[in-house]
Amino acid sequence: MLVEKPIVTELAAAVRMVEAARKAGRHLLVGQVLPFFPEFAFAAETVRGGKYGRLLAGHFRRVITPPSWSNDMSDFRKLGGWGVDLHIHDNHFIGLLCGVPKQVFSRGLLQDGLVNHVHTNYIFDNPDLAVTCVSGGIAAKGLAFGHGFELYLERATIVYDAGTYAGQWVVNRPLTLITDDGKAESPELPGGTEWCSAFTAELQAAVDSLRTGQEAAALSGSLALNALRLCEAERQSIASGKAVNVA
Repeated sequence: MLVEKPIVTELAAAVRMVEAARKAGRHLLVGQVLPFFPEFAFAAETVRGGKYGRLLAGHFRRVITPPSWSNDMSDFRKLGGWGVDLHIHDNHFIGLLCGVPKQVFSRGLLQDGLVNHVHTNYIFDNPDLAVTCVSGGIAAKGLAFGHGFELYLERATIVYDAGTYAGQWVVNRPLTLITDDGKAESPELPGGTEWCSAFTAELQAAVDSLRTGQEAAALSGSLALNALRLCEAERQSIASGKAVNVA
């Protein structure tokens, strides 16, 4: 079964869904599309490939202005807050890339008990891995959407930054691989370059998973559940001012 992201907005319901799929012996696939966007797919493949050594640090960004073009989308209460609807993309990708951290320490904005903006430091068992993220829905109207990342490997750095500024899609920094030999290049991106290619690749991965019986790692219900666990831990951390275990 394939459901759209987020898996749900309530953690207890997500746990029930994953457990029901396990008991039924079926795959629960969640349409977290970010790993299928070519820039993110390249980053994940490069880190996993190990050509440039271990990942030492990473920073992710995903911000929007409240979308006034849609009554449903603009009401963050219907979506679990931007800390779920928007930020879960990065929590999912971080879990896929680095594994699930043991704790989060977050600062941000709570409205009606929901996270609408968050800065998070992810605390892993590996003390040498430093990962942070900023995400939320408090950007000025001229910044409708922005996202990107910086990844620091032992022998390379990967950067990407793009967004919609004053109604125009602007690539501030195309995907760039910077290496220790002093060079910087724009790698050839995997997959198609049309705006819909990531969604096509996501659906193909779901079809392949159902056909072969092998769960697509990027669509794993368990990974989606852990991303929601991170969102809940961040909410608790903002409310308490303390680091919170990811349970």
